[in-house]
Amino acid sequence: MFCTYEDKFKIVVIMKYNRFNRILLAVDDSPCTEKAIAYAKDLAQEFNSILALITVIPPTSPASYGADPLLGQQPIIVPEVAQIQLEATQKYLNELAAEFNSANEVFTFNKVGNIRDEILETATQWAADLIIIGSNGRTGFEHFISGSVSESVIRKASCPVLVVPNKCD
Repeated sequence: MFCTYEDKFKIVVIMKYNRFNRILLAVDDSPCTEKAIAYAKDLAQEFNSILALITVIPPTSPASYGADPLLGQQPIIVPEVAQIQLEATQKYLNELAAEFNSANEVFTFNKVGNIRDEILETATQWAADLIIIGSNGRTGFEHFISGSVSESVIRKASCPVLVVPNKCD
């Protein structure tokens, strides 16, 4: 499809009219997140937006070391592991937030829970105008088994979602 200059101008005018004042960027510390971060930096600068960074840690699974179910011993959860994860992700969020000097204001959300649910809940509570999320590009059986967080966010979100394809090679 070919776009003329007038078409591109109309798109820019429409986007400026429907400003993205509050952008929620879902991140993790994978190399694939870099492209989504680059898009968020550009949009935050273009629209002088307030930006929120969110990362979600899945709940810590119980460790079965030393637990024997035949003896009625329950698996244990080591709270220190969860605390170390939270501290590491908060440090990552703080370092990343410092890179967004073009954003009007930067918030960080460090959550524990279901990734999709936490992103959607934060977007609703924070009144996000746009969610930016990366996609790792899984296909086939791998996609069938693990699903896609970006797909499920798109299906349930109440605001636009920008999915940045991340083909990490």
